[in-house]
Amino acid sequence: MENHKQDDQLEDNNDEQVYGIFSPFRDLIRDLVAEENGRRIITIGGVVLLVIVVIVVIRAFYPQSQDVQQTLSVFTDQTSAEEPTTNQSILEMPSFVQDQTYLTRGIHRAAVIHTNIPTRSRVDVLKYVVEQGDSLFAIAETFGLKPETVLWGNFDTLADNPHTLQPGQELNILPVNGTYHEWRDGESLLKVADYYGVDPLEIVQYPGNKLDIYDFDLDNPSFDIGQMLIVPGGARELVDYGPPAITRDNPAIAATYGPGHCGTIYTGSVGVGVFLWPTTERWVSGYDYNPGANHPAIDIAGSIGNPVWASDNGVVVYAGWSNYGYGNLIVVDHGNGWQTLYAHLNSISVGCGQSVNQGQGIGGLGSTGNSTGAHLHFEMIYMGTKVNPWNFLQ
Repeated sequence: MENHKQDDQLEDNNDEQVYGIFSPFRDLIRDLVAEENGRRIITIGGVVLLVIVVIVVIRAFYPQSQDVQQTLSVFTDQTSAEEPTTNQSILEMPSFVQDQTYLTRGIHRAAVIHTNIPTRSRVDVLKYVVEQGDSLFAIAETFGLKPETVLWGNFDTLADNPHTLQPGQELNILPVNGTYHEWRDGESLLKVADYYGVDPLEIVQYPGNKLDIYDFDLDNPSFDIGQMLIVPGGARELVDYGPPAITRDNPAIAATYGPGHCGTIYTGSVGVGVFLWPTTERWVSGYDYNPGANHPAIDIAGSIGNPVWASDNGVVVYAGWSNYGYGNLIVVDHGNGWQTLYAHLNSISVGCGQSVNQGQGIGGLGSTGNSTGAHLHFEMIYMGTKVNPWNFLQ
C-alpha cells in the first residue's frame, strides 16, 4: 500500500514538472487570445495539437522530467530567436568510434584503371637509324606500316630497292601509310594529288603537313622548293630496280647486268616445267615474295657455302658479278619461257652457255652485293614477268 502511495506521489510530481515544462508557451497562448477570431481558432488548434504531440514524445522517450525540461527550454529559447546562455544544458549525443577492423579484414582488391585514356595518334615523320639485322618488312611491322610505305618515304636512300637497306642508314618513318613528296618548282597540288591518287584536301588537311586550311590556294600553293609533304593514302608505281629477263634468244640483255654476261647461245637443255627447291634450307630469312614492296622473290635462309642447285634443266645465260646489287649471280634459261635467278652467291661453279640438269650444284650460298646476311635471293620469271616462287616450287 505504501508503495502505491509512493508511486502516486511520484506520478503527481512528474505531472507538475511536465506542466512546468510548458510554462514558456503561456505568453504565446496569451498573445493568441488577442488575435482576430478566425485566425485565432486556427492557430490555437495547431498549438494544442503540437502540445499533445510533444507530451506523447516526452513521456515515451524522456521519463526523467528534469532532462526533458532542460531540452525543451533550449528548444523554446531558440525558436524565440534569443541567444542561448552559457549556463544552459545541451543534450550530449553519444560518442561514436568507427570500427577500424575493416582495414584488415576486408577483401583486398588490386587497383584497376577502368578508364582507358587513348593515346594521341602520331602525325609527324620520325627518324629511324637502321640496325644490324633489320629488314624492310621488320621495320614496317614495328611501326604498323606497309613495306612499300617505307620505300616511298625513303626513295633518296633506298631507290625502291629493299636490298639497299644497310645498318647506319637514317630512314623517314611516316605516321600513316602513304607517300612522301618533295615539292618541286612549277608543280600543281592538283596534279600531285592526282599522281598519287588522292584528293588534294587530304594533303592540305593532314595535320602533319602543318598547313593553314583557311588560308590556302589549291591553284597556287605557297610551298617552298624542297618542302616535304605527307600524302596519306597515296601510292605510286615502284621503280623496278632489277634488270630485264635474260633469254638465250636475246643474250645482249645480259650485258646490262654486268661483267657476268654471256654471248649468243643457240643450244642447251630444256626444262621439264617442274621446279625443285634450290638449296638445303626451307625457310625464309628477312624477305618474302612481296611485289608491293618491290621484292618479287624469296630470300631463303642458310649458311655461307650451303649448296645451291639448279631448280630445273636449262642453260646458264649469266654467271658472274651483277651491277644491280645482286652480287655474284647466276641466271638459268629453261628454254620454255621460264628463267630462274640465283643471287648473292658466295661462289659460282658453272660458266656461260653450260647446260645444267635439275638438282645439279651451280654454286654456294652467300651474302654478296646488297645483302645484310647469308641467304639465297631466288626469282622465277615467266615470259618476262616475275612470278611468285611459292606457287611453283616443289
